[in-house]
Amino acid sequence: MPANFPDTAGTKNSGVIGWKEYFKDPNLTSLIGTALQNNQELNILLQEIEASKAEVRARKGAILPFVSAGTTAGLDKVGRHTAAGAAEDNTANEIAAGKAIPTNTPNFVFGGTFDWEVDIWRKLRNERDAAILRYLGTQEGRNFMITNIVAEIAQTYYELVAFDNQLIILNRTIEIQKNALEAVKLQKANARVTELAVRRFEAEVLKNKSRLFKIKQQITVTENKLNYLVGRYPQPVKRRSEGFDQMMLSRINTGLPVQLLRNRPDVRRAELELAATGLDVKAAAARFYPSLSIAGALGLQSFSLGSAFNAPASVMYAAAANVMAPLINRSAIKAAFLGASARQIGAIYTYQQTVLKAYIETVNQLAQIKNYGQSYDLKAQQVAALNDSISIAGQLFFNARADYTEVLFTQRDALESKMDLVELKQEQLSAFVKAYKALGGGYNRAAGGSGNSTKMAVPKVVGELKGGS
Repeated sequence: MPANFPDTAGTKNSGVIGWKEYFKDPNLTSLIGTALQNNQELNILLQEIEASKAEVRARKGAILPFVSAGTTAGLDKVGRHTAAGAAEDNTANEIAAGKAIPTNTPNFVFGGTFDWEVDIWRKLRNERDAAILRYLGTQEGRNFMITNIVAEIAQTYYELVAFDNQLIILNRTIEIQKNALEAVKLQKANARVTELAVRRFEAEVLKNKSRLFKIKQQITVTENKLNYLVGRYPQPVKRRSEGFDQMMLSRINTGLPVQLLRNRPDVRRAELELAATGLDVKAAAARFYPSLSIAGALGLQSFSLGSAFNAPASVMYAAAANVMAPLINRSAIKAAFLGASARQIGAIYTYQQTVLKAYIETVNQLAQIKNYGQSYDLKAQQVAALNDSISIAGQLFFNARADYTEVLFTQRDALESKMDLVELKQEQLSAFVKAYKALGGGYNRAAGGSGNSTKMAVPKVVGELKGGS
């Protein structure tokens, strides 16, 4: 098996290799590094990750008791023609010796309140855990976007280098055809060919000169595409175009079958979303059961500031426990439960679809690497044969043993085969990039990490977000 063909039997997996290790061209790695800092779509997604993290904090806070503290000042005046006013008239009119109860009663309160829903059915904890899983899913979404950005920049870079090489080939061919045109003109001067031959050669030169500008335009467009991906204004892209025909990327290793899809961020994100919807169903089901809440208050209360801090006379407290169960409005809870169940089933289908798509992409790209490699070898042999035929046709033409059209068609076939060979080389490199992407590579070490799978860090992240609760 050639060294550049995919290895499907080993235990190594190219999906865990960082892009700095996979792509050896320093110009390409510089572009990727700049893009991961400046790309606007990635920056937008990072803000969505922060919003998801804030949702985790909110769900975590709902589990803990709500404790508040403050002070209140007010004034009460009870009407005499009320039950409270009549009661005051029938009681002693003095709160202390020589001190009557004021008709306008101030009220000063210094204290705190306590309110806590006891999570006896894990409703709040399941909502918190679902938010954590979705937060991890946004992280996988970020990894998936990084993988796509890395792959798109690499493909565009190799496309740009291929255009450079096509431009070089076309310039060399034009020089050869100019020399052939001069030779045909001499043949015409010696009455060995007609004006038709001269005009045909001249038309071929002009056609290829016109083609030069088309390739230059493609170079400009491709450069600006790279600049857009990198997040900068149009400018020349530094690149290495020589040795393109010998350029080759690292060997693709698929590893064990069980590892084939585990490194893909989109598969892991679908898996996390599936787990989150399962917790949503449990949280929705818990709403059918009775809920227990505990409330309390503790502080100081008096109708004058002077006596407000006279403990224990001014101490006030309250405590209550409530057990509530839904009776009448169960239809709303049932609708929420059915909606959560439907979303869970949808997440199952999404997960299955994502796995199937990922597997097909991987198989297609591995087959493409193998087939393009064999096709390139045969195309290279064709180019070598046509290069030899150019000199042979020229010799036969000058010895009057071949028509000028044979020389013209041979040069044309040789040019097209060389251009096709460059395109095939670009497609071959692109197949390696796509296979690397299909295996889930590209995001590891993208931000200076160790290159380990995000799944390895999930327990640690979950523990930090839960805060040990």
